Amino acid sequence: MVVEMELSETEIDRVFHALAAATRRDILRRTIEREQSVSALAADYDMSFAAVQKHVAVLEEAHLIVKRAEGRERLVRADPAMIARARALLARYEDLWRARIDRLDAILAETQKNPPNEGD
Repeated sequence: MVVEMELSETEIDRVFHALAAATRRDILRRTIEREQSVSALAADYDMSFAAVQKHVAVLEEAHLIVKRAEGRERLVRADPAMIARARALLARYEDLWRARIDRLDAILAETQKNPPNEGD
């Protein structure tokens, strides 16, 4: 199975929006651990069932979770493929920053080796 790693700008926006709320991050964490019903998720928050459903919908729109019907229940589980794609995006950002820090370190090392003349 080949997993596309590049995210579109729209997908990136949806992922960061979904992860911006602590409740959604917690729902994602819980659904990584195991599949759960929306009712079970809602029972642990001090908010309405409808509010939890909205959080789940945002995560589902970002493709970070998958929801399926089993009888009258809606079961939710994390989508490891999208989490891997988001992780790859963050790793690229990290690589860019590490490269910038490495260049700065090289400039500072060169400056220490060859300090500028006082009259310059």
